[in-house]
Amino acid sequence: MSGCCCGCNRRKVSVEPMENFDVNRYLGRWHEIARLDHRFERGLERITATYTLRPDGKVGVVNRGYDLAKKRWSDAKAYAVQTRVKNYLKVYFFPLVPGRYRIAYLDDDYSLAVVSGGSLRYLWLLARTPEVTPQQRARMLGVARGLGYDTSKLIWPEPDEPSGD
Repeated sequence: MSGCCCGCNRRKVSVEPMENFDVNRYLGRWHEIARLDHRFERGLERITATYTLRPDGKVGVVNRGYDLAKKRWSDAKAYAVQTRVKNYLKVYFFPLVPGRYRIAYLDDDYSLAVVSGGSLRYLWLLARTPEVTPQQRARMLGVARGLGYDTSKLIWPEPDEPSGD
């Protein structure tokens, strides 16, 4: 891969603040519809993220995916804190090293979300259900393209659940 391509992927993505973002409506289970490739989800399918409100006011995060090679589920736990910008979260999978979590798009009923990691290297398309309609998919792709993402590089996991969930 050329140096230019790597540098372009590190370009920051500008996500507009959402004044009406309600973290309580965002809580619950989200299904990963598509993502850009990155090492911490590589090889995983059927990924979900579940957000809960902890007693300390932070948001609990459990990411879960099925490892096809190992034929088992893999869980990653973290917590998130809201920043001054309501739809910007700092997610801590490792102490003292927050990941950027920028909710770039939410539909009115909080059933679809487009999430940026703050650069062109990280993007997730999320939904409350394992599958979306062609119209919903087109809407999310339009948002991602508008942010500068190359959506041809998205990974589209299989939506069906293996046994054992």
